[in-house]
Amino acid sequence: MKGKTVTERKTNGKKTDNKKKDNKATWRHYNFTTAGPVDDYLYSMLPKRDPVLAEMEDFATEHKIPIVGPAVARVLQQLAMMINARTVFELGSAIGYSTIWWAQAVGDKGRVIYTDGDSKNAERARGYFARAGVSNRITLHTGDALEFLSEQKQEFDIIFNDVDKEDYPRVLRLVAPRLRKGGLFITDNVLWSGRVADKTATDARTKAILEFNRKLYDAPEFYTTMLPLRDGLAVALKK
Repeated sequence: MKGKTVTERKTNGKKTDNKKKDNKATWRHYNFTTAGPVDDYLYSMLPKRDPVLAEMEDFATEHKIPIVGPAVARVLQQLAMMINARTVFELGSAIGYSTIWWAQAVGDKGRVIYTDGDSKNAERARGYFARAGVSNRITLHTGDALEFLSEQKQEFDIIFNDVDKEDYPRVLRLVAPRLRKGGLFITDNVLWSGRVADKTATDARTKAILEFNRKLYDAPEFYTTMLPLRDGLAVALKK
């Protein structure tokens, strides 16, 4: 059973011609942190998403656009609700999937800052925000996310890190002064499809994530836990 896809396991090793079943959601990490059937169960338990979010999930799958997916997004929203977050700075927003979840959590008086270097992503996100009814809670910024963060004078309740992986160590140096005490610094992809366990890894992105993970756990200003959901989520509480 090991090494087979979810579809092959369900058909006793025989591939199916069902195009819909083969068009697997790209925002899932099949059989990586959890065994295939358990992973299927986790996603089957999730409540049905509203039409805009469901459309975004389909678009991301069709166009190979990285989004956190609904299991992680639900954790993000829950964390924001737990600390009564009203301000969120998102480093790397793509088409704005996680941005909508944040915006729903912060409420009408909250503010989420969207950042992405691709103007086409930003324009598509703008349309989704309008249809989801959260445009008034979101500030869009197109350009270098780290440069924009470095210009911020305020402290945020949450900073969410999902930029290019080579930049992760730089992000860590910028975050602490811009996060309130009791705030959360949350980072996606910290398990990097299991490549963090490869002791011979030499590629720049894997090395950057390894450096980031070690320094985040060692940082005295943070209390950090790594959640093995999807591609790994690091949740760091500022002391």
